[in-house]
Amino acid sequence: VQLVESGGGLVQSGGSLRLSCTASGYRYGYSYQMAWFRQVPGKEREGVAAIDSAGYTLYSDSVKGRFTISQDNAKNTLYLQMNSLKPEDTAMYYCAAKPSWIPGAQRLQPQPYNYWGQGTQVTVSS
Repeated sequence: VQLVESGGGLVQSGGSLRLSCTASGYRYGYSYQMAWFRQVPGKEREGVAAIDSAGYTLYSDSVKGRFTISQDNAKNTLYLQMNSLKPEDTAMYYCAAKPSWIPGAQRLQPQPYNYWGQGTQVTVSS
């Protein structure tokens, strides 16, 4: 299973970016969980947004109302639309996957996820 992120870059505060995560060797089954995490050096990996096979979404308070997670099952691709970006959103962003159900309270925790991408850097300038 490979997850490959793309779409990161440098953007000014208030701008937008859309991240993509394409999965290969991983078929969306009847029950799965996908998520976006981010990490800055010296800090723990932080859950940003999650989505399950039913399309139920979950967001961290820090991005709620600004970020939108979505998926295109036909393309095996996960997206993260990021609007109204702030300098504190600067981080390496990772997508993660688990081919089974995760309890809601754990969906923004990194431990339950089996597969990870290599990350894409997002830098927001002030």
